[in-house]
Amino acid sequence: MAGRFVQRPTRTAVRGGQADVSTGGTGGAGRTGGAGGIPRQVAVPARVRRWVPEGPLDLGLVLGPLRRGPADPTFRATADGSVWRACRTPAGPGTLRVRAYGGEVLGEAWGPGAEWLLDGLPALLGAADDPEAFVPRHRVVALARHRRPGLRLTRTGLVLESLIPSVLEQKVTTDEAYRAWRLLVRRFGEPAPGPPGFGEQPMFVMPAARTWALIPSWEWHKAGVDDKRASTILRAVRVASRMEQAVGMPPGEARARLEVVPGVGVWTSAEVVQRSHGAADEVTVGDLHLPGIVGWALAGDRHADDSEMLRLLEPYAGQRHRAARLVLLSGLIPARRVPKMPRMDIGLL
Repeated sequence: MAGRFVQRPTRTAVRGGQADVSTGGTGGAGRTGGAGGIPRQVAVPARVRRWVPEGPLDLGLVLGPLRRGPADPTFRATADGSVWRACRTPAGPGTLRVRAYGGEVLGEAWGPGAEWLLDGLPALLGAADDPEAFVPRHRVVALARHRRPGLRLTRTGLVLESLIPSVLEQKVTTDEAYRAWRLLVRRFGEPAPGPPGFGEQPMFVMPAARTWALIPSWEWHKAGVDDKRASTILRAVRVASRMEQAVGMPPGEARARLEVVPGVGVWTSAEVVQRSHGAADEVTVGDLHLPGIVGWALAGDRHADDSEMLRLLEPYAGQRHRAARLVLLSGLIPARRVPKMPRMDIGLL
C-alpha cells in the first residue's frame, strides 16, 4: 500500500531538504512557500550588512537544516522571501533577518548579538564552503547538484544551538523531537529581540546554559523528554564553555570533544558539526533511515547498513556529507514497508 501514496518525509529526508522561502517578488533565491506570522518592519534595524556571494545561493537550501520543524520558535521563513533566526550568541541574544535579491544578500540584526550575527553572515551562508570541489560520481547525485546549484553548507559557529535539539532527536519520532524543542524553548527561552511589530507569532531565543540546567524534571517529562536525553543535555550544558570551544577545532577533533559527554555519540556529534562547522565530510552514521536511502539511490539496496553506506560514499571522500545531502535532495527515498515508529507521549503518563 505504501507505493500508492506519497510517503510522509522522515526527519532524515527533511535534514537534506530546505526551508521554503518565497521570492516575494524581490527576485531573491529560494522556492515558493511558507509564511505564517510575518514580522512587520516599522523601524530601522540596529545593524545592517550587505554581502555579495560568489555564485548562486539558495537561502532555503543553505539555512533549511537549522530549522527544527515547521513551528520552530527560533526560525521562520516568511512570504516576503526572508529567513529569520533567533540565536543565543557569545555576545547575547540576537535576531537575524536575511534576504537575497539581485545577486546581493541583505542582513539585518537586532539585540546584543546583532554585530556578532552580521560578522558571521558570510560563513552562515556558506562563504567558507567550496561547492566546486565536489565531483559527482553517480548520475542521481549529478542531477541533484544540477537542479540545486544554490546549495552551500552553512557554518553557524554555535555548538549548543545544534547539540541540544540533536540530543532531543535521539531515537524518537520527528514529531516528538520537534514538539519537545518547541515547548522547551517557548517555556524557558526569552522573546527574541526585534523591531516594533516584530510579528503576530513571536520568536524566541533558546535558553541560556544555566537555564537549561535549572529546568525541573517534571518540565522535561511534560515536554515528552525521557530521563536519558534530559540527563545528556544537563551534562552538556554544565560544560557549555568547553562545548563551544569546539568551534575552533577541526571537525574530527570537535566531534571527539563532544563525544566526551556521556550520551553524545557519533550520530549526535556528526549532526552538530555539520551545522556548527559546515563540515563537508562528516557523514551521519547510526541513523535509522539514511543508510537505506543512500543505498537505494546509489545501488538499489534499501537494506544497506552504515558500513555499506560508507562504502558507497567512498568516492566522495572529503565531501561525503554533501553527497549524502544531494542524495536526500534527489527525492529517491524507498517506499515504507514496515509500520512507522509509534509515537508515545510520556508527558501523558
